[in-house]
Amino acid sequence: MGLERLELRDFRNHGHLALDLDPGVNLIVGDNAQGKTNLLEAIGFLGSGKSFRTQRQSELIRFGADMAELEGTVFAQDRHQTIRWVLFSGARPRMLWRNGAKKRSAGELGGLLPSVLFCPEDLTLLKGGAAQRRRFMDQALCQLRPNYEAAIGEYQKILEQKSRILKDKEENIAVLAVLPEFNDRLCQVGAMVISYRARFFQALAREAAVYHRQFSGELEALALGYKTVSTVTDPFAPVETIRGQLQAHLEEHYRAELASQQCLTGPHKDDFEVSLNGIGVRAFGSQGQTRTATISLKLALRQLMSREFGQEPVLLLDDVLSELDPKRQDFLLNQIHRGQVFITCCEPGRFTRLGTTIPIGVQPAGDGL
Repeated sequence: MGLERLELRDFRNHGHLALDLDPGVNLIVGDNAQGKTNLLEAIGFLGSGKSFRTQRQSELIRFGADMAELEGTVFAQDRHQTIRWVLFSGARPRMLWRNGAKKRSAGELGGLLPSVLFCPEDLTLLKGGAAQRRRFMDQALCQLRPNYEAAIGEYQKILEQKSRILKDKEENIAVLAVLPEFNDRLCQVGAMVISYRARFFQALAREAAVYHRQFSGELEALALGYKTVSTVTDPFAPVETIRGQLQAHLEEHYRAELASQQCLTGPHKDDFEVSLNGIGVRAFGSQGQTRTATISLKLALRQLMSREFGQEPVLLLDDVLSELDPKRQDFLLNQIHRGQVFITCCEPGRFTRLGTTIPIGVQPAGDGL
């Protein structure tokens, strides 16, 4: 499995870029601000319809252009297939084709080009705020479980509508009449989200513990804990049971939500924590331990995706080797002997022994794909 050819037009700073790619390791080499990370972003977007840097489609389009195009040829499921995205700068929705047939959403790609990214920002994943960790689990689950993408999208939509009701009540108290309906729907969809997340973290923890034990020379045991709404006593319980527990928590916070005009409880506040030998990494982990644990999580995610899709996900490494000490570099590099890998680097001769070198620089705009 792998991406055999990639062609971009007006994506980020790339006017027109066409590349034939190695099925093994691809070293993307160039100076800063030449578009190396943009290339990784394009590969990740091609297979998932999501950017790891922004949620705004307009930011993916080259300045001054009306649209951007991404097209890739993939060998997957024992045959050659094509993916094509067209993004528009205005309100017009993006468009997707698979093998020339128009599709409605990225969920219809069916794991055609799964990918796992490791970038410098990930080194703060376990030390930063909960929003960064929620984004990690949402992006992972959207690739692993297409139905989760629909569920989390619907949850966010209901959440936004409820937030508007809470804010608008100051001018029109009558809008509160529909609040119970939104709360019911929020609990129903939220229970599905929690159920998906709990099972994901259970599987991720099992795989990450194996990697971290190897990484630490059997000295540290990694554990992962999923944190959700306090009234949810068992996130593995039937969805209807979780729904009732969410409803109870909302009723407890009803007056507080009215007073604050904010949605105070629900899986949009979820988080997870990692501990080593029973000690929380976020509060007490050293820089080295934090980086090691993060690498273990990413490699564990790749293992889950490999098992799910029956093929190795593309591994995207964005300038992370320079952030790691030699021991951690060696451990990470020893994990890339399977599947297709893309590594960005500013030093042309540093890792040339690993695979094919792809020089990257800003290129002029060209014809359409």
